[in-house]
Amino acid sequence: MESCYLTVRPSGQAEQMIQKSRFIGYVKRVETEEAAQQFIQDIKKLHHDATHNCSAYLIGENNRIQKANDDGEPSGTAGVPMLEVLKKQDLRDTVIVVTRYFGGIKLGAGGLIRAYGNTTSLALHQTGIVQRILMQGFIVESDYGLIGKIENELIHSEYVLDKIDYQEKAYFYIFVKTDDIEHFKNWLINMTNDQVSIEQIEQKFMEIPYST
Repeated sequence: MESCYLTVRPSGQAEQMIQKSRFIGYVKRVETEEAAQQFIQDIKKLHHDATHNCSAYLIGENNRIQKANDDGEPSGTAGVPMLEVLKKQDLRDTVIVVTRYFGGIKLGAGGLIRAYGNTTSLALHQTGIVQRILMQGFIVESDYGLIGKIENELIHSEYVLDKIDYQEKAYFYIFVKTDDIEHFKNWLINMTNDQVSIEQIEQKFMEIPYST
């Protein structure tokens, strides 16, 4: 399992007109080929009257599953350019469907490649890309007098504050990159004059907004 990779937010879409043809890009995060195929079928059903519903997806560690479909467009002018955009962004577990309603003007092979690639890029931008990082979790127990200081310092740090549980004391749920654990503990002890207790909990993937 990769401990750090890029993927899309759960779902999104974007639309544009190119030479009177309507292009609609639909993006979804998926973890199996079955889920990708189901999404493609759902979009085809939604746009059953469209001229084309072209698709591409990358799934699994090191993108072991890669598929592209031109859905009736000239070979290599739709699905492959869409897949290349996903690969260029180094995405994982992502499916894209670009629906086209033909507007009467032929784009030619080069025009189609640009149109499908550009619509894919636009849909990815509209959806948003995140970095998923496997992080180590900690519960930090603190007196109420330190809450403001700890929360403020966390906001300006590289550490991820997942939530705060307010009971007799405050419990901060914090996630840290695995190679930053010792630095995090020392940082926290120094910042609070060793007035907190730290308990290690499970690891899990956390999502951080990513921009190219």
